[in-house]
Amino acid sequence: MAVCCDLEVDVNGEESFMVDKQKIISSYSGRLSKLFGKSTGGTRTLKVIFNDFPGGAEGFELMLRFCYNNGRIDINPSNLSLLYSAAKFMEMSSDFPSTTRPNLLEQTEKSLQQIGYWTWSELLVTLKQCQDLSNSSSIVEKCMDSLIGRMALSSESSPCPSTSSQDSSGTFRVSCDSRSTESLKTCFVRGTWWFEEISGLSLSFIEMLIKAMASKKFDHGTISKFLFYYQKSKCYSTSGGEKVKTIEVVIDLLHILDWSSIPCKSLFGLLRVALSLNVSKCSRKKVENMIGSQLDQATLDNLLIPSPHGANSLYDVNLVLRFLKSFLQGGIYSIRLKKVASLMDMYIAEVAPDPSLKPSKFLALAMALPDSARDSYNEMYRAIDMYLEVNFSVVVKVAAEVLGL
Repeated sequence: MAVCCDLEVDVNGEESFMVDKQKIISSYSGRLSKLFGKSTGGTRTLKVIFNDFPGGAEGFELMLRFCYNNGRIDINPSNLSLLYSAAKFMEMSSDFPSTTRPNLLEQTEKSLQQIGYWTWSELLVTLKQCQDLSNSSSIVEKCMDSLIGRMALSSESSPCPSTSSQDSSGTFRVSCDSRSTESLKTCFVRGTWWFEEISGLSLSFIEMLIKAMASKKFDHGTISKFLFYYQKSKCYSTSGGEKVKTIEVVIDLLHILDWSSIPCKSLFGLLRVALSLNVSKCSRKKVENMIGSQLDQATLDNLLIPSPHGANSLYDVNLVLRFLKSFLQGGIYSIRLKKVASLMDMYIAEVAPDPSLKPSKFLALAMALPDSARDSYNEMYRAIDMYLEVNFSVVVKVAAEVLGL
């Protein structure tokens, strides 16, 4: 018997569908049932416009198949997120009391319980679909949890002896017992095989995933390596505004990690990119604080950052002073402090010949560290000699002004 189509549905302006509103689709959808009530609508064809239907025409068509097949449809990882979001949007759940027909939301949730048997590719496909769906947060959370678990257990495919476990607190632990350099190298490659594939997710999903990884005590060193990989790969393929947003999100995510797990050299590279893109002051300050916390790991080349455009001096002395301030705020430890003092002596000697370096800035560098930081002032004296040799007239002028001469 032919089906009477008395309802036209415009889905997001993409496509229009002719359906039977009373006998079929309304009996499954609480949204449409409430919209039409008990009216038959006569012989006139009604029209409904959905401007925000999740999954667009594809999602609506999948939902129609469920309705026209009496609640029978193959639900799999490639369509589960679309069907779930459509069911939520159309109110096709057990909360819809006017029917005893199968409800789509319940079936998708039941299928989602099998997520432990999905392949890595199926998880990624589902997660990428969810990027364009506004009401799929529960699927996103389950997919991300499964992905994180598999990344943490990735050492199972490594040739080196390893053990992996997840304790009651949700902490993932992976150990590699082999001390062979080659085996350790292979372990590292195995442990980071997911970098490229995960990079295909949107920036907002990357942010959600990293925060979830951090909350589950995933290795912070591995997380930081991924974030630098992601930042570099995205900066090659995005425009200026998108680059800035990417850098700022990466900085925010690095900031929530254990700073000691982040390579100092990589932070300097990130800072140089951030400075060139003129990211927000808040983001720059976060990078500066992270660098300052491990300034004893820096090299002289790291510190020789050119001054901002328009400044007279060759190097950004103010930036180095901010590094020192952050370092000292973290507490003074003799061995680390002496390493920083040695680094600063080399830095001061490098910037001393700059004729544009103001005496106040030179003095600030010389006095930034406490007396206990140095066993000898020989290097400092040499730097002072170099500075006076180049800037003697300036120093004399300043002294005269101070003394009122």
